[in-house]
Amino acid sequence: MLQMKTEFKNNLKFLRQERELGQVELAKQLGVSKGIISLWENGLREPNLASLVTIARFFHVSLDELVGFEQE
Repeated sequence: MLQMKTEFKNNLKFLRQERELGQVELAKQLGVSKGIISLWENGLREPNLASLVTIARFFHVSLDELVGFEQE
């Protein structure tokens, strides 16, 4: 069974800060606005599947890791 380990918003912020990227820099790398990064990190919006794949590829993590799913 899949369970939520952590939330996407926390994972995104962690990955961004781990790479020492600002929201503006990450937005440029992903081809979105800084405002979208802020909305995602604050949990006010969630990315679509295509954006999730782009983010996962950028950070070299799986989709499961990115969204916080864990196999039991």
